[in-house]
Amino acid sequence: MILAEKIVRLRKQVGWSQEDLAEKMNISRQSVSKWESTNSIPDLNRIIMLAEIFDVSTDYLLKDNVEATESLSGGFETNAVQVSLEQAMKYVENKMAIGQLVAKGVFLCVGSVIPLFALLAMAETNQLNLTSNIACSLGVALILAMISIAVSFFIRTNQYESERAPIENQEFELAYGVHSVFKEKLQKFRSAYNLRLSIAIFMFIFSSVPMIFVSMFSNGNDIVLMMLMVMLLIIATGVYLLIPVSTKYEAYNRIIQEGNFATRKKIERTKRIEKFAVFYWPLLTAVYLGWSLWTMHWGITWIVWPVGSILFVALIGLMELLNKEDPS
Repeated sequence: MILAEKIVRLRKQVGWSQEDLAEKMNISRQSVSKWESTNSIPDLNRIIMLAEIFDVSTDYLLKDNVEATESLSGGFETNAVQVSLEQAMKYVENKMAIGQLVAKGVFLCVGSVIPLFALLAMAETNQLNLTSNIACSLGVALILAMISIAVSFFIRTNQYESERAPIENQEFELAYGVHSVFKEKLQKFRSAYNLRLSIAIFMFIFSSVPMIFVSMFSNGNDIVLMMLMVMLLIIATGVYLLIPVSTKYEAYNRIIQEGNFATRKKIERTKRIEKFAVFYWPLLTAVYLGWSLWTMHWGITWIVWPVGSILFVALIGLMELLNKEDPS
């Protein structure tokens, strides 16, 4: 193991960032980064300082054939798992596969009521001799079918649990060179991520515009239903575009940050949100369908979705606030 790898390993063992180590040595973070990327080598005085800071011998730092990480005063140990480039790439592939499955499931959930709206619009215009009762029956049947398929997508994400667990649930450190490879990948991917994110946000904001515009100039139920279909389709498409790219971005960041405390907290937060969302959105869909089918005022009940979205964000904020106040 060369000096650069040893500096990285020692720094990770004590949970320091490059900034932390640079501050303790009274140097710039760029200097530490150059040491760890083998672009420069610390001078003898810095080597002695590193040995004192990490409580190891200078022999351990300078001699490649000395691999023991025992410290001069008894040493510290790490249970971190070393992750190779191949393992890191496999982790990103698995996360992308999960993201695709989740995106498909969410798309089907959000769009599950579109066939119902289409059938009701056909009933309003007396097409195919459809009555409102028949349209509702067929629409609800299609909703249940689409949600069943969506649930199957969600369940299939479990097949990747064991493969991603070592990186998501354990302390780990990257093998030499992996950090720089993924840092470069993230840098290249960031522009695509920002573009997809911008498009998705625009679609979410724009989705209600057709509905608002039509409600100002038309009172026809069939037109209102068509605009509801357009709104939900735009939202579903935005979600479908956003989830995979966000998953990949999060996976890259997870690899680069190597399981530090902040990243673990972020992953725990994401898991809490996912569990809450699995309960919340089906419940909101049930409320929407129940209210709509009871009153048949589809031009009014759509308000459940924007209100529900704002409420979801507020509840997530409250949940995180309560979690921070929990002493455990």
